[in-house]
Parts: sequence; structure tokens; C-alpha cells
Amino acid sequence: MSERKLSESQFQITGMTCAACSTRIEKGLNKMEGVEQANVNLALEKATIQHDTSLTAEAFQQKIRDLGYDVITEKTELLLTGMTCAACSTRIEKGLNKMSGVTKASVNLALEKATIEYNPSVVSSKNLVDKVKDLGYGAKINSGEEEIETTDYRLKEIQNQKKKFILSLILSLPLLWTMFAHFNFTSFMYVPNVLMDPWVQMALATPVQFYVGKQFYVGAYKALRNKSANMDVLVALGTSAAYFYSVYLAIQSIGTDVHSTGLYFETSAVLITLIILGKLFEAKAKGRSSEAIKKLMGLQAKTATVLLNGEEKEIPLEDVAVGQTLLIKPGEKVPVDGVITEGQTALDESMITGESVPMDKTVGEAVIGATFNKNGLIKIEATKVGKDTALAQIIKVVEEAQGSKAPIQRMADLISGIFVPIVVGIAFITFFIWYLWAVPGDFAEALEKMIAVLVIACPCALGLATPTSIMAGSGRSAEHGILFKGGEHLETTHQIDTVILDKTGTITNGTPVLTDVRAVMHERELLSLIGSAEKGSEHPLAQAIVAGIQERNILLREVSEFEAIPGYGIRAVVSGKKILIGTRRLMKRYNINVEKEEYDQMYQLERQGKTAMIAAVDGTYAGLIAVADTMKATSVAAIKRLKEMDLDVIMITGDNEQTAQTIAKEAGIEHVIAEVLPAGKAEEVKKLQQQGKKVAMVGDGINDAPALAIADIGMAIGTGTDVAMEAADITLIRGDLNSIADAIFMSKKTISNIKQNLFWAFAYNTIGIPIAALGFLAPWLAGAAMAFSSVSVVLNALRLQRVKL
Repeated sequence: MSERKLSESQFQITGMTCAACSTRIEKGLNKMEGVEQANVNLALEKATIQHDTSLTAEAFQQKIRDLGYDVITEKTELLLTGMTCAACSTRIEKGLNKMSGVTKASVNLALEKATIEYNPSVVSSKNLVDKVKDLGYGAKINSGEEEIETTDYRLKEIQNQKKKFILSLILSLPLLWTMFAHFNFTSFMYVPNVLMDPWVQMALATPVQFYVGKQFYVGAYKALRNKSANMDVLVALGTSAAYFYSVYLAIQSIGTDVHSTGLYFETSAVLITLIILGKLFEAKAKGRSSEAIKKLMGLQAKTATVLLNGEEKEIPLEDVAVGQTLLIKPGEKVPVDGVITEGQTALDESMITGESVPMDKTVGEAVIGATFNKNGLIKIEATKVGKDTALAQIIKVVEEAQGSKAPIQRMADLISGIFVPIVVGIAFITFFIWYLWAVPGDFAEALEKMIAVLVIACPCALGLATPTSIMAGSGRSAEHGILFKGGEHLETTHQIDTVILDKTGTITNGTPVLTDVRAVMHERELLSLIGSAEKGSEHPLAQAIVAGIQERNILLREVSEFEAIPGYGIRAVVSGKKILIGTRRLMKRYNINVEKEEYDQMYQLERQGKTAMIAAVDGTYAGLIAVADTMKATSVAAIKRLKEMDLDVIMITGDNEQTAQTIAKEAGIEHVIAEVLPAGKAEEVKKLQQQGKKVAMVGDGINDAPALAIADIGMAIGTGTDVAMEAADITLIRGDLNSIADAIFMSKKTISNIKQNLFWAFAYNTIGIPIAALGFLAPWLAGAAMAFSSVSVVLNALRLQRVKL
């Protein structure tokens, strides 16, 4: 009986306070099936587990978290070089995931990046780099300037492939000339006798085979050394078979007058030339597919003008520190996030919010880095710099979305991993069938068919099908203010059939404004008295009243007395006049006579979802004022659009039923859930999910976070709280409900694009391999088709960058 194979894992734990904690974790881990022994050290806050190799680090982390504690993990990103196809990315991913201490590793072929979550007490980032290098690829830790480095690498890659292609083309054209001269319909072509010489052909083909084609041999060696196979193995096998068989025939022809008996030098050379051309196109297309990140990076200012001891000094953006005072002149970009300390201006925030109208800003108001200062000279205090700025966070979300894997990609990854060995097997079977039965004894003919099968079957198209579409789709969405946190969310969103909208801050603006004034005295005089009285109150409704009155350019006066009466309203003395503003109860308390028709007007305002207040001056009824949280300008049209997409739209709010119904009716929503507590919102989402609904929750506040987290897709309004955005799967930066429909539309377009790519990648191999095996495809034509398949998949994905929203 064989001994059970065990592995050891270690985890750094947080949250333990005493020996009871460590004992609890130890017992919990030891109860897991497959765990031989678990020891938890309280002093070191470390768990050491002996376990079956079948158990993953992720399973242990989840168990520890289920017990009420947490595991320290770190996340890093590696820039990879040397990958040629999906088999390469699969091999690196498997290698990293097998490392002790690695929780999860994901490799993106299109972005040439690896995202790894690991336990720093077990494995270091250097160990991860070394592992990738051991697997035969290049790797380095992604620094803050990764985009510049990546761009430089891609430019070098394009230039390198271009040089190789030109050399290969020059050497291959004479060989191609001789090949075309063999066809019956081109027999009239003149071919110099020297080109028919086997040794001349070998001289032309050899640099192509071993200098230009060196990358395929190196890649194949690394793959086979790690007991795997990739596209390089197919190319190296196919071209080597053609080349070395031709060398054998050339040696056989020594001493004879026959020059070009069945030589295949042109086959190997032309194949390599075409494949290099395909790689050149692919490298250029890959560069374009990360265009969204480049555009976002390009929005940043490069320098900032800082005030030091009263003097202006221009410094690099990365040297700006929190708390420094920055000077921003008209026509300059705001370097970092901050608060205006001096001056006023209008800022063009369209690159962040999507709003085309410049926003007026004055002292005390926040500004966002990368926005454009239109006209005023302002000073700001830096509050967020570097990776903490709003733009940096947007870039991070987009990068993570582009680097993550959609569930639909798992099938492609699985197939890519076993694809090459199957193809090699088919190629050898093809050779023997032709050599033994189809054309008995004709080695050259059988070899040609085998080469065609090897060359046409490339897993690149399969590996690129999903990530390039995810990159293009999430990038295009980001340009329109829709940030998907991961590829899985971009895939899931199109399945949504029910949209729950929070009311305050989502359908409405979220801030009350003065909407109605019903005065029995002179209106401006009444508003001057009300505004002056309310100026002393900190209540949000009072602030809305004061702001509304000031917008009407009404002068406010000095207040000699002020009293806030909780639950009733306020009492004040303004310019010697006694002012009362508040509820019906306040009027009764001070015996103010209010006619029934005035109360009826108040009731009508309240039925419209407004908060109405009565004003009295010197003991006499003076009028009514109303405040309301107004509807966003785009909400009605956006909700209509969602309903036209056959989506069930529901409004949910903590407000009373009457106010909720009024707002819902105005918005065009029939289904309303009112008077719901924050926890109740999550329960309502669960109820709908239990009915088989795919639910999207859209909200902006802390109270929406539980519902955003539990929904199939959580969408946070970008103008809301950080907590909501953290809990959500998608952030809608503009705060416009039209972004919901846009997000669903982009998801549908992206999934459709992925399915197109996968269909053609599968169809290409399903049709191409049998055609090549049956002898209907020349090797050079197979090489051209193989190169075109990868390029076509990438180009199809790039169509998403032109989608109009």
C-alpha cells in the first residue's frame, strides 16, 4: 500500500486575542477532511498545516475566515515575456498555483501579465519571479511605471519581429519563386537555374530556419522540458521535418544532375515567414487592445506647481505629498485630488464624470486630479496623491477587470492545455495513414500532409478569444464611466432581468432643494426673513432653504435670537420680527391661526413627495415653503429605456409610502418597496433571487452596501459613498441611470464578441485539421491560415472599442 502524499501550508492569522482563539482555529482546521495535523502558534500568529495535496490554500483561508478570523495575503502583478500561445499561459498559471503559499494565480495571455494572491510568510514575490523563470519565461514585478515599461517592451517586440520578418521575407521570396514555378498554370515563369540548386536553397533557408526561427526552438525546448507542449512545438516540428528532409534529399542528390527533386526548403522558410508576419500583426493588435489604460494614464498631469515658503516650484507629479499647497493656473490640469483653499474657477470634469458642462468650484470644495482648470487661478491642498487619487483608482479597477478571467474562459483554457499533444498525435497518425495506405512508400507526400496538420493547428486563437474581448469591452466601458471590477461581472451583467433602484441619490439628486414658496406677504421680504432665521440651523433642510434663497440673490439679515425646537421647527428674531418656521404642531403650540385652505395646500405639497413648512411672522400666518429631493434630469428617460429592454424596474427606499409612490409615479416606476431598513434591502434582493430572478441592485449610500454585495450584480453610483463602491461589482462614475442600460448593453456586446471568437477558433481547428489531414491544404497555405486566425480574433475583439453608447 502506497504512503499518502502530504504537503505543508503556513498562514499568517490576524484577529486572535487569546489561547482560546488559537485552539478554536486549530480544532476547526483539524476537522477538515484531508488534514493530517494543524498547529496554531498564538505568539507567532501562524498556522502550520500538514495535509493532502488535493487541498488548496484557498480552502484553508476560507475555513479560517468562517471561524471569524482573517488571513494575511498580498497581491502582486508580474509582467511576463516569452509567452507565445494559450498553452504557455496555462503552464505558467499551473506552475504558480502549485507553489506553497500561493492562493490564486491568474495569467492573461493578451495583457502578458500574471496576477497572484499569496501568503507573504510562505512565499515572496521574488520566489514567484524565480518560478516563472524556471518554467522558461521572463518575469518581473509590476512597478508603478508598468504601462510605460509594457509599452516599451511591446515596441521592442514589434521592432524585433519586423526586422526578422524583413530578413525572412528577403530570403524566402526566391524560394517562393521556385515553388510557384512548379505549378502547371505557372510553368511559363522564368526561374534562374541557380535557384534550383539544392545548396543555394539550403543557404537561403538555413538562416530563416535557425536564426529567424530560433524563438520557436527555444519555446519548444522550454515547453518540453516542463513536460508540456505549445504552439512552438507544432511550428518547430513542422518546419524541422520539412527542412531536414530537404537536407537529406540534397545530400542524396550529390553526384547527380537533378537539382530540385522534391525539396521542401521553401515550405519551412515560407511557413516561418508567415508565422512571423502573424506575430507582428498580433503584437500590434495587442498594443491597441490596452488602449483604454493608455488613454486613462494620459489624462494625468506630468508635473505640479507647489508653493514652498511662498515660492512657486515645479516638481514631478510623483513627488507631490499630502498636505502640500499647489497652485493651478487657468488652462492647467489639476495634478492630484484636493480641496480648494483659495480662489474660484470652473473645472472641466468630463474626463472623470462624463459631464460636459464645467463645474463651478470655490473655497472648501473638492477637486479631482486630471480635471481641467478652465479660467480661474486657484490654490488647493493635496488630499490624495499617487495610487490614492480617483484617477489611479479608476485605472486600477480597469486593469483588474482586464486581467481577470471570465468563467467562459475556463473551457478555452482547459482545451488549450491538452490541445497540442492531441494535434501532434493526429499529425503522426496522418503521416502513417498516407505513408502506409494513401500513397504507399511516398515519404515526401506523407510528410507534407503531416506538416500541414502541425502548422494549421495553433491554440493561439483559442487562448486570445476571451481575454482580448474582455480587455476591449471593459476598456470601452471605462471610457464611458462604467467600471467593471472583473471579467466575471462583465460576463454576468447581460443576464440581469430585474433592476432595483435606490431612491435617494440614485433616482433623485440626493440633496434637498427649495421648490415652492406660497407667500401671503411680499415674497422676497418673506424669503429674506426665512433665510435669515434658518441660517443658524445645521439641519439639511434648513441649509437647502438658505441655499435656495441665496440663489435668488436675496439679502439675509442679522439674527438677534435663535432657537431650534426638535421635532417642531425653529423660532428666531430677525430685524425685530418674531419668526416661526416648522410643522403644524409648532403653529398650534404658539396659537398661530392657519386656515383650512392653507393646510390643504400643505397636504397637496406633501402628496407630491415634498417636505412642507409653515412660516409665521409676528404671530400671523405668512406663507408656506416646500423642500424636496428632486429627480435627476436623466432618470425618467433612463428608466423608460430599461423597461424597453424588458427589464423589471423596482424602486426601493426607506422613505414613507406616500413620498415613495409620488417619486415612483414621476419616474415611471410601477413596483415600489417603501419604508425598508438597510438590512431589509438585502432581504428584498434575496426574495427576488429565490424567485429565480437575476437581480442588479443600484445604490449610492452606506445603507445600500449589504444589498449591493448580495445582488447578482451590484452597481454603485460614482457620486455616492466609498463603502457602496467597495461593495459593488460595477461603479457608474457619472451618476446617470443611463449608465445601467449602457453597462448591460456592453456586457451583451462583449459576450457576443467572445462567443464569435470562440466559435471561429473552434471552427477553424475543427475544419482546418481534417482538411489538412485529407491533403487539401499545402503547408504554406496552412501557415498563412494559422497566422490569420490569431490576428482575426484580436481584430474582432477590437471592434468593441468602436461600440457607440
